Order: sequence, then structure tokens, then C-alpha cells
Amino acid sequence: MGIFHDIASRIAHSMTALTGDKVLMQAMVSGAANVIVADGEVDNEEIEAALAGMRANPVLEKAYGTLTLEGELFEGIDRARSRAGRAENLHMVAAIADRALEQRNSAFLIAADVADYEGISEIEHTALNEIAAALQVDKAALLAASPAFPRAI
Repeated sequence: MGIFHDIASRIAHSMTALTGDKVLMQAMVSGAANVIVADGEVDNEEIEAALAGMRANPVLEKAYGTLTLEGELFEGIDRARSRAGRAENLHMVAAIADRALEQRNSAFLIAADVADYEGISEIEHTALNEIAAALQVDKAALLAASPAFPRAI
């Protein structure tokens, strides 16, 4: 039974990679968008960091082109400009809270990469706290374990 379960799991993963995982994509986009807007400025470098992080995900990279990811990110940014929109984005982030830890960590780290442009500000830390809570991940441990974030708070 174990070998059949493993084969079925691999086939399902391959199909997801080919057809796309919209829920995962929306979670990553929405978390990044909330961080991008947190400080009141939308920097191109933050947008590029978000897109690079999403393109590095094998499921998203195979299923979504850069233009699609960029369009979804800008929609997330537009939502994040209001309190209700940020809450909606957090709801989309929380939609993967029951997923594998690897996916949740990836979604958080994309948002953290966005926040780390010119250092993570206090308001960006607040946004990251909300994202970590929605994903049920340990923010401090993830930032401390990543060489990109030597000053984890």
C-alpha cells in the first residue's frame, strides 16, 4: 500500500505543478503584497523580490508565467491599500495554514525577502507577525535560520 500511496502522491504533485495551485499562489502573492504596502511605499525592488521568490517555487514556476504572477501581485497590492483588503489578503494567506510546513515556510520567506529590502522596519515586522500567525509558522526561527536575515526580531 505504501508504494501505491507514494506513486499517487507524486502523480498528484506533478499534476498540481502542471495545472497550478491557485490557493498557494494567492497566499504567496497576498503575503508579499501586505508587506510591500506596509510602509506606505511600493518599491520596484520589493516587487522584484516577491516575483523572484514566487518564480523560485517549482509549482508556481511551472504553472504561472511572470506576467500572471505580476498581475496577481498588483491585484494583491491594490487590496492591501485598505484595512479590509489587508484582512482579505491575510485570509488568503491563512488558506494554506493546513498545508505542509514547507509550503507555509516558503510563503512566509517570500514576504520576509520583500520586507528585507533596506532592512526590515517595525511596521514590516508587524506585517510579518500577522503573516506568520496566519500561516502558523515561527517567524523568529525562520528569520534566525536564514542567512539573509542576521538581525531577526
